[in-house]
Amino acid sequence: MNSPGSSRSGFDAIKNLYEEKRTFTGRVVFAAVLCLLMIGMLAARLIDLQLVRHDYYSTRADDNRMRLTPIAPVRGLIYDRNGALLAQNLPSFVLDITPERVRNLNDTLERLKAYVRLTDQDIARFRERMRKGPRYRSVTLRSNLTAEEVARYQLNRFDFEGVEVNAGLVRDYPLGESAAHIIGYVGGISEADYARLEAADYEGLSQIGKSGVERSHEDLLRGAPGTKIVEANAAGRPLRELESRPGSSGQNLYMSLDAQLQLVAEKALGDLDGAVVAIDPRNGEILALVSKPGYDPKLFVEGIDAASYRGLLEDKSRPLYNRALLGTYPPGSTIKPFMATAALNFKTVTPDTGIYCSGSMTLPGSSRKYRCHKRQGHGTVNLDSAIAKSCDIYFYQAAMNLGIDRIDEILGQFGFGKPTGIDVPNEKGGLLPSKEWKRRVYKQVWFPGETLSLGIGQGYLTTTPLQLAQGTARLAMRGLGFKPHVLHAIADPATGAIAGVAPEPLPPLTGQSAELQERVIHAMQLVTMFPGGTAYRAFKDAPYSSAGKTGTAQVVGLKQEETVAPTFDSTPKHLRDHALFIAFAPVDAPRIAIAVIAEHAGHGGSVAAPVARQIMDQYLLGKVLYNEDPAGAAAAAAAAADPALEAEEGVPTEDEEPPPATPPPAATPR
Repeated sequence: MNSPGSSRSGFDAIKNLYEEKRTFTGRVVFAAVLCLLMIGMLAARLIDLQLVRHDYYSTRADDNRMRLTPIAPVRGLIYDRNGALLAQNLPSFVLDITPERVRNLNDTLERLKAYVRLTDQDIARFRERMRKGPRYRSVTLRSNLTAEEVARYQLNRFDFEGVEVNAGLVRDYPLGESAAHIIGYVGGISEADYARLEAADYEGLSQIGKSGVERSHEDLLRGAPGTKIVEANAAGRPLRELESRPGSSGQNLYMSLDAQLQLVAEKALGDLDGAVVAIDPRNGEILALVSKPGYDPKLFVEGIDAASYRGLLEDKSRPLYNRALLGTYPPGSTIKPFMATAALNFKTVTPDTGIYCSGSMTLPGSSRKYRCHKRQGHGTVNLDSAIAKSCDIYFYQAAMNLGIDRIDEILGQFGFGKPTGIDVPNEKGGLLPSKEWKRRVYKQVWFPGETLSLGIGQGYLTTTPLQLAQGTARLAMRGLGFKPHVLHAIADPATGAIAGVAPEPLPPLTGQSAELQERVIHAMQLVTMFPGGTAYRAFKDAPYSSAGKTGTAQVVGLKQEETVAPTFDSTPKHLRDHALFIAFAPVDAPRIAIAVIAEHAGHGGSVAAPVARQIMDQYLLGKVLYNEDPAGAAAAAAAAADPALEAEEGVPTEDEEPPPATPPPAATPR
């Protein structure tokens, strides 16, 4: 048996003090190094936070405590030339959501439907807006809340974290459909809009001008956004407003439009589809611009629903289509004064040159008949009687003598074939055909018969109502003219200062003598002031002098074997002729020039001329003296027309010879 002493000596024998000491020392060193590394990392982080990136983290901390929120500017107002409101801002309750403060967005949106009316389109528009901005900024879910909706929400507002009802403004158009095509409307900012605009200019804004003046003068109307700094707690709830820097409101715009004249023009056109443009020839200001049918711009302010928008797009009458700027029509006989100007300019005729009208003519070597609208013919006509009675044969011959190149030259000077450059977007330029154009488009040569068709405003030639009005204004100004525009003046809401817009003069017509211009104008006076004129019935008792030209543009022409035109009632509406009329007044000191197009309405003298007469009455006299409904006049003219003949351009009148080329005395306008 081993003794206790021997057992202890054995334990000591297996104990390695050196190894234990080395192990312990290693552990201490490792722990020390680890501590030093951690202290070094902490020191490095402190240096980074406090020294290297102090400004960055200080800003981040302030951002967590203070929120920089954009303040949307007040959009400028739009007035007519007399101060009548055309576009305004109305107070509105707005439902805003701050996405960052909402835990379950889908649940919140679903629960909100119990208190506020929300459509799928509202939610889709909200998600689109939310996607484009930072989550800490509020996004509008719905505007224009009713008082009842606001009351229901406020009773339950504590159940909705991050949802607030705020006061806002909503765009409103007091005249509704009237002038909608020229004023336009605002709508939500789309991806395409964001791609072309400066994001900083639209901080806090959710809408932008989409059409008309609202779009073309967006930079003036928009204003500059402001900012406010709000202190928030750790949960993101606002505590107080630290600072506010208001932006600047948009400029108020005065349009050249006369709201009362616009309403009269729309009423005068009645139920007919078409367009009216009235322009001040002295400065190019648009006084009235009508496109019918129209639409209610309020539908687009908060976003139109898909069904309503599809209904507008599929409507065969095309209410969204601005006929005054986009509609291209054959000008018909309204082109004849411009053709007469070209013929006199190049001396292919004189004012007294007589041309015999038998009712039809043919080109040498051709059997194709080119007919006059009066099948039995007008007999021998000169410039005055040709324009007064709208003889087609005279202008067939005039066009043939001129040739397409010289026609292009003069009509181009009047502005046909290119946009006028009006300060409203989306304008078409019509078509002024030429030899080069036909060769490029159709790979064909120009034929003489096409020149004849051009002489009476048919064939390839198309114009917009605005181009016709501009051309008429240039006739009224004896070759001078101004670029059409709708902006009349700009008002600063901060100072009240109003700055007028200077008209932009156009180059004068070249090669036109004053004497020859007066002869064309005298002939146009015969249209409205002489008993044989095609618009005499509409203007015979007007207390002011006027000059005009009727037009009836064929949609479908007669076949060669046809000698009798179909009656108005027997022709399907979409195949009926367009009624046109151009005019200006007073003759010696023009103040207004007008172009009227009534689609598929018949004859210019019986339909379009009465529309122009009512507009001129309102503008020159302050009241309408002539109150004949154009649709009723068209029906009466159709019923009275001789079925054996193609109807005249106006209601048949006494077949008298025009007076000598001395303009009748001009009545003094009231």
